[in-house]
Amino acid sequence: MYKSPRGTSDILPKEQAYWRYVEEKAAAICQLFGYQRIDTPAFEETSVFARSIGQGTDVVDKEMYTFNDHSGTSMTLLPEGTAPVCRAYIEHGMYNQQQPVRLFYFASIFRYEKPQSGRYRQHRQFGFEAMGDADPALDAEVIGMSWQFYSSIGLRDLHLQLNSIGCRLCRPSYVESLKQYYSEYRDDLCTDCKTRLKRNPLRLLDCKKPSCLEIARSAPRSTDHLCASCSEHFNLLQKYLDILEIPFELNHCLVRGLDYYTRTVFEIQPEEEGMQSALGGGGRYDNLIEELGGKPAPAVGFAAGMERIIMNMKRQSIAVPPLPEPKVYVAYTGEQARAEAVRLATLLRGFGISATTAMGHRSLKAQMKQANTSHVSYTLIVGEDELRKSTVVLRDMVRGEQLEISLGEVATHLQRLTWEEP
Repeated sequence: MYKSPRGTSDILPKEQAYWRYVEEKAAAICQLFGYQRIDTPAFEETSVFARSIGQGTDVVDKEMYTFNDHSGTSMTLLPEGTAPVCRAYIEHGMYNQQQPVRLFYFASIFRYEKPQSGRYRQHRQFGFEAMGDADPALDAEVIGMSWQFYSSIGLRDLHLQLNSIGCRLCRPSYVESLKQYYSEYRDDLCTDCKTRLKRNPLRLLDCKKPSCLEIARSAPRSTDHLCASCSEHFNLLQKYLDILEIPFELNHCLVRGLDYYTRTVFEIQPEEEGMQSALGGGGRYDNLIEELGGKPAPAVGFAAGMERIIMNMKRQSIAVPPLPEPKVYVAYTGEQARAEAVRLATLLRGFGISATTAMGHRSLKAQMKQANTSHVSYTLIVGEDELRKSTVVLRDMVRGEQLEISLGEVATHLQRLTWEEP
């Protein structure tokens, strides 16, 4: 029997209410802050990601789904959402617009990771980017948006982790101090971290192996190596977060998993122990647009995996509004009545009233049972007697009451009833 590929999942109808609710809340927050939606392709040229995410990262070295198309061009399914948005910013000349350009997106993300709770090889991501301005107030805006988003969907007991990893000027000295520190623990490092020590020392702080975590706790701090400009930027950001009354904790091991980050990095994490790491995070990427071939344009963004958000909502027993169900079920007895049932359902939909019709040759009793399980508000019943009289029986499924009305009045009568519903 075929099954969904390992590390993927089907989003069944019973789960859709959570997805639609989170998407609507996310879009509403973005629109509240003046962000506009953008949709990019599901795959890009591989160099877009290899150049932006960075060689030596787990994403590029181990996790990307890469293939050659029929022209021989190397393509990669989206392993993250920021680089494609930056590519679109460059390609479509958005640097000529009023800056910063504020964009948000929903995208399917593909990474060949070890599947586990809250982590999938294909997952759905929500994110937003603000490009073209270096003001730390913009960092605070992006963090404030993410904080307000989580609040709007009812998540509680969350913690904001914050750090600054410096810029091109001050990071090299910090990386050198990391190398010196970790070289004393070379024999104690995991296999991956031994490679990171040579190729990408900053990633050492991102390792989740217990032995490496212990070493990272005493590692040099990036904030002790910031240049005057980065230090001022980080101090102003903390000031703005205090003004916004958003509590935060400095986490000197926080570097995020992608090479393009500069200065601000942040994550929002749940309180419960054992939860799957961050609910979402982001930071500043002031060099990425230039590295992709565009004019220099500082930027900051945020992204979150929606599966992990929904998982946490369920753990916190957050209820969401149900999706709309059909209002009317049209039942019938006899072949002539069956044709009339099809006509009636079509008529109602033309009036904006959702309706479904019985299929096959079920008995009226079976149809009424199906109407009950469909949770409709009303059932229309049409049979030979009703056809002769040009009427239909309207049954209120909540009150258990019914009346006979003219076929010509069905749509307007139901419109009035649905308008009166709470």
